[in-house]
Amino acid sequence: MIVQQIYRIVSATMACTVSLNIGIVRADVVAVVSSKSQVTTLSKNQALELFLGKRTRFPGGGAAIPIDQAEGSAARDEFYSRLADMSPAQVKTFWSRIIFTGRGQLPKTVGTGLEVKRLLVANPTAIGYIDQSLVDSSVRVVLAP
Repeated sequence: MIVQQIYRIVSATMACTVSLNIGIVRADVVAVVSSKSQVTTLSKNQALELFLGKRTRFPGGGAAIPIDQAEGSAARDEFYSRLADMSPAQVKTFWSRIIFTGRGQLPKTVGTGLEVKRLLVANPTAIGYIDQSLVDSSVRVVLAP
């Protein structure tokens, strides 16, 4: 009888664990630029400085315009988690402080990876991040965090 109760508890716990793990979706998010851009690769630190407003130029000297995805998007959460080891709340707090003190402004924000690609194609000085499944000949991967 006790063995059966333990078996039921273990089975229920495993079922919950499996269902929770199924709900976790991890995208393969990569930093990209236009295929027309002169930039071919970036280090994790260089990309981080661009997206956190600490740098406004690519390492080669050209202007860099970061394109962010909307708050709450899976791509944004994954990108900042992998690039900066920051939760969505930490990213929001970081930008709140920067804006409040007047030391910077948020990157341009769009709703989807497709919108990021559209802006990158239109402006070779822009940099963004998208799910790797959206990569095609119009963009170049410069960092896969």
